[in-house]
Amino acid sequence: MKIISLVPSITETLIDCQVNLVGRSRFCIHPRPQVNDIAKVGGTKDINWQNALDQSADLVILDKEENTLQMAESCPIDYFALHITCIEDVAPELTRLAERIESQPLMAIAKRWQQVAQNGPLPNNMITLPGVIQWWKKPDTQTRLVYLIWQNPWMAIGENTFIQSVLDFCGLKKYRISFSDKYPQIDLGRLAKEDTVLLFSTEPFPFDRYQESLIELGYSCALVDGELFSWYGIRSLKFLESICETAE
Repeated sequence: MKIISLVPSITETLIDCQVNLVGRSRFCIHPRPQVNDIAKVGGTKDINWQNALDQSADLVILDKEENTLQMAESCPIDYFALHITCIEDVAPELTRLAERIESQPLMAIAKRWQQVAQNGPLPNNMITLPGVIQWWKKPDTQTRLVYLIWQNPWMAIGENTFIQSVLDFCGLKKYRISFSDKYPQIDLGRLAKEDTVLLFSTEPFPFDRYQESLIELGYSCALVDGELFSWYGIRSLKFLESICETAE
């Protein structure tokens, strides 16, 4: 079966499973160099369907959180839509996909996700937060945290998102400031600098380029690996498996 994946985390996972991928989005960047041999047919929010048709694909894989409804409705090829908003969703959704494409390696990954989901939340705290690339300013005490994904406007992670689920799995629910919207715009100035930690994700906004100005905001803050917290395929699986082993 020839498959196009427009979901970066799934593209990486299917390559790991040796599935025949003939198309990907331009944001599907892992693993290199294998991914470089797969044709780019669009982005996660847009696609050139003629480019997709040129690959003679049998199936297009979409995700309801990452791709648009219009992409699904206009798809001229049979498609499969995943819907993952928390850790507990991953095993059943990957099982569905594994059955659809008849992939035993993917089924094995789904079973590993099922095992991981049974282990949380883990006994971590703010200082031992996994996934940190670099603390730019460490907090002095246990405090509140906000996971940021964009600047101008400031956007954070809220409820019912996979990233929120991973943070909670890592034992940080008691510190996390709760927002009802999935991806709320926030007024950073309303957060007290003395008891708020800002986690700057490496994606989708390149916060690492603005380290100096972000430190000058006056908050305790860290740069975190956004792919570990949001790529729900093999990448997040290995990340969570490793911290589960550390917690034992």
